[in-house]
Amino acid sequence: MGNIVAVVGRPNVGKSTFFNRLIQRREAIVDAVSGVTRDRHYGKSDWNGKEFSLIDTGGYVKGSDDIFEEEIDKQVLLAIEEADAIIFMVDVESGVTGMDEEVANILRRVEKPVFLAVNKVDNNARAQDAVEFYSLGLGDYYTIASINGSGTGDLLDALVEALPDVDEEEEAEALPRFAVVGRPNAGKSSFINALIGEERYIVTDIAGTTRDSIDTRYNRFGFEFNLVDTAGIRRKSKVKEDLEFYSVMRSVRAIEHCDVCLLVLDATRGFDGQVQNIFWLAERNRKGVVILVNKWDLVEKDNKTAKDFEKHIRNEIAPFTDVPIVFISVLNKQRIYKAIETAVEVYKNRTKRIKTSVLNEVLLPIIESNEPPAYKGKYVKIKYIMQLPTPQPQFAFFCNLPQYVKEPYKRFLENQLRDHFDFHGVPISVYMRKK
Repeated sequence: MGNIVAVVGRPNVGKSTFFNRLIQRREAIVDAVSGVTRDRHYGKSDWNGKEFSLIDTGGYVKGSDDIFEEEIDKQVLLAIEEADAIIFMVDVESGVTGMDEEVANILRRVEKPVFLAVNKVDNNARAQDAVEFYSLGLGDYYTIASINGSGTGDLLDALVEALPDVDEEEEAEALPRFAVVGRPNAGKSSFINALIGEERYIVTDIAGTTRDSIDTRYNRFGFEFNLVDTAGIRRKSKVKEDLEFYSVMRSVRAIEHCDVCLLVLDATRGFDGQVQNIFWLAERNRKGVVILVNKWDLVEKDNKTAKDFEKHIRNEIAPFTDVPIVFISVLNKQRIYKAIETAVEVYKNRTKRIKTSVLNEVLLPIIESNEPPAYKGKYVKIKYIMQLPTPQPQFAFFCNLPQYVKEPYKRFLENQLRDHFDFHGVPISVYMRKK
């Protein structure tokens, strides 16, 4: 399973600046989506070849130093519970504050790696001032400056060394995991109850009834997998309660650790911004996706309604439009088993392996007749293709000048892969490699 790192500390010590700096190390796929609010609290980063997820707890502690101690305790304890390692950030300008000591008291009792990062150290005088943070009793500290990245390398070296290695074999042997995700009150728990035929989950009209991500083993109709019900994910401005923020955090973790996301949306609300955020979160993690339009029985329909609704969704999720969309009604049990059958197909597509000989036989003639555009008078020749041995579909195209192959042509190659081999519902990664 992936590693999660929580950045904790009181307000205004520079957690978000540090967070943004690490997220910017990621590939530009994030740029494809504008206004993804959750990117401010959640993102993926990697260092020395080890990937991890970063959770920024910033913005959820209201006010300043007069915050109730129990609120700080609640926030930090919940972050600690979910994370594999913790970065505790303090500010050299303010020195050791009462709130820092409060957080340190909790962290000293934790049996997980804790890294004390003293921020805003951008000159020698401040580096000497940082000595007072030894008084927190957390051992050595790392002096950093989030604003320009100074010192972050040493901190990250120590961090990734302390993170447990991901056991890919163990993950491969486990049952497939299907996460049921979406906004609050979209019908996620009702969907699972309808599938398993019993009231396993509490269902109310109150948003946020489900707090945890809960696994259910499902083995009917010849399918066997784990269904994960998650708390609803909603906008930062709507997340008032610390507990609800960590429900969102657990949902994010459920998405990371699943194989297929069943994205349930309320047809009466439409495919709004927050549903799109969840979709892009799943896509960015390279998970299979099935979009389930629930409460379809409540929509006034004519013979074009479903077609128009589907067209709108595909416009919003472009360029990754090869995603199954199933219109369901959990209340009337309409097409709920069709939803599961579709998810199983997507899972099979995600784990599909294509022989290298077949890939080259099918795609090389197409590439020869549609070569990459010349760049600065240089011509790119693609000679060989192979699928990489990764849990999701990734393909390497070996050529003489990989740096001259631009995004439009990579999309052309992805579309050819989709046209000739069924990858319905699964993101594909295309890499150009030096021959």
